[in-house]
Amino acid sequence: MILPTSFIDRDSTAPPRAEPGQQWWRTAIIYQTYPRSFADSGGDGIGDLPGITARLDHLVELGVDAVWLSPFYPSPQADAGYDVSDYRDVDPIFGSLDDADKLLAAARERGLRVIVDLVPNHTSSEHPWFKAALAAGPGSPERSRYIFRPEKPNNWQSTFGGPAWTQVPDGEWYLHLFDAGQPDLNWDHPEVRAEFRDILRFWLDRGVDGFRVDVAHGLIKQADLADWHYPVEPLTGPATESIRPPMWDQDAVHDVYRDWRRVLEEYPGERILVAEAWVAPSERLAAYVRPDEMHQAFNFEYLEAAWTAAAQHEVITRSLAANAAVGAPTTWVLSNHDVLRHASRLGLPIGSPRPRGIGADDPQPDPVLGLRRARAATLLMLALPGSAYLYQGEELGLPEHTTMPDEARQDPMFRRTQGEQKGRDGCRVPIPWEADAPGYGFGPSGATWLPQPPVFAALALDRQRGVQGSTYEMYRSALRLRAQHQLGAGTLTWADGLDGVLTFQNGSVFVLTNFADTPAALPPGARILISSEPLDSDGKVPTDVTVWAEV
Repeated sequence: MILPTSFIDRDSTAPPRAEPGQQWWRTAIIYQTYPRSFADSGGDGIGDLPGITARLDHLVELGVDAVWLSPFYPSPQADAGYDVSDYRDVDPIFGSLDDADKLLAAARERGLRVIVDLVPNHTSSEHPWFKAALAAGPGSPERSRYIFRPEKPNNWQSTFGGPAWTQVPDGEWYLHLFDAGQPDLNWDHPEVRAEFRDILRFWLDRGVDGFRVDVAHGLIKQADLADWHYPVEPLTGPATESIRPPMWDQDAVHDVYRDWRRVLEEYPGERILVAEAWVAPSERLAAYVRPDEMHQAFNFEYLEAAWTAAAQHEVITRSLAANAAVGAPTTWVLSNHDVLRHASRLGLPIGSPRPRGIGADDPQPDPVLGLRRARAATLLMLALPGSAYLYQGEELGLPEHTTMPDEARQDPMFRRTQGEQKGRDGCRVPIPWEADAPGYGFGPSGATWLPQPPVFAALALDRQRGVQGSTYEMYRSALRLRAQHQLGAGTLTWADGLDGVLTFQNGSVFVLTNFADTPAALPPGARILISSEPLDSDGKVPTDVTVWAEV
C-alpha cells in the first residue's frame, strides 16, 4: 500500500475537455466567478470583466471546463447586481459590452465555455418597464407586466426579511419576493415571455454557452395568491407533492423552460440552461431537467445534507435515482455566493441549521475542522457521476469572513432583518492572489469593496501553488484524476462499509469517506490515487478524510 498525501499527482496538464456534440454539460466542472470579487483591473476595489479575462489562465491551470459569471448587467446594485435595469448591456463598474466580447473570445481560445447569469423572476425598480408602470398608474398595460394589486392580497414575506409587498404613492401594492428594489415580473404576460426570448438570443448571438437561471422555481405564482404560514424557502418548509408554497415551484413554470429550450436548440454547440431552484424533494427538482427543459439543476439538498455517512448516502442515492428517471445528470455543489462557504459551514456542529451569515458575536466555526471536512467533502463530491460546480476561492480553502464589521456589510438581507441575519457578504469577499500584496493582489490599488480577513494571507494562491498537500494542489490533482478516470461519466455502485464509513466504486476508482470516530481500513492492495489528508502510519483512513484508490 502507498501512503498518500493530499497531492500525489504532479502532472500539470489540464484535463481533456469534451468536444462539441458530446453533451459536455453532463460531466463538466463549472467554476463560478462572482465578478465584483474575483479580480479588479481598474483599481476601484470592485472586480470587473477585464480582471476575469486576465485571470482565465488560473481556471485553465486548475482544470475546469467552463466559467459561470454572476450578473454584470447595469444595475443600481440594490442586491449586488441581481436587480437588473438593462439585460442587454454591461454595468460600467464591470466594464463594457466590448469587454464582455473580449472575455468570451479569450475563454474560447483557452477551451473554456462561458455561462452567464439570467435573472427572470424580477427586474430592478430602475428598469424602464417598472418606471413606466409607476408613471402609467393603476390598471394600465404597463403595470400588467408586474404583479400589482389594489390592496395587499396576502401575508407573504420577502426571503430577505419583511413583507413581500410594497405600496406605491397611488395606493397600489407590488410584489417583490426579494428586496423592494426587485419587483416580480408577471410571467402570465406574453410581453414578458417575448422579452426574455429576445434576451436569450442577444447573448447567444454573442457566443455564450448557456444561462444559469436565478430563482428558476419562482416565475409563476399560484393564481389565488393564497396566504402561506410556513418558512419562505421550500427546502425549509413542509413542501411535499400535496403542499406546494404558492410562490414557488408551480407546475406552469415548466412551460417557460420548454419554450427557452427551443430557443437554445436554434443554436449550435450544446448551449445549456441551469436551474437555481430551491426545490424539494429530489423528484420535484428532477422535473426541471426533463429532456425538453433545462440541462442541469443545482442540487441544494446535497449542499444542505448533514456531514454523516447516513445523510450523505441518502441524498446521493435519491439524487441519482431522481435524475436517472428523467435521463439527466446530477449536478453537485457545495458552495456558492448565497450560502456559507463549506470550509466554515462544516466547522459548525453536525446537524445545526445553516445560518444566513455569521457575525463576530455569533458562535464561530472551528476553522481547522471545517477545512479538514471541506477537503474530504470536495473529494467525495468530485468522485460522483455527473457535473459539479466550484465557487471561486474554494480551491484555496477560503473560509467565510465571520468577523466582518457590521458597518461594512452590504447585503440587503442584513438591512431588511435589522441585522438579525448577517447575510451573504461573508462568502463574497474578494479572493486573495498574492499574500504580500495590498488587498492580497485583488487589484492594483489594494482597495477591496468588502474587507478581507487576515487569514486570507496564508491561503493566497501564491502561497499554495506548487506546495504539496495544499488545498489548491489537491483540487488540481483531483480534477485531473477525475477526467482521467472519467468519473463524471461513470456509474456509482455502493460498497459494503462499516457504520460511519461511506464506500463506493465509480468505474476503476474506489472511494472511501470516513465519518466515524475511529480510523477505517482500505481494501487489501489498494493503490492510493489521492487523499484529502495523509493516512495513519498503519495505512488506515482517519476521521473526516476521503480517499480515492484503485483496488
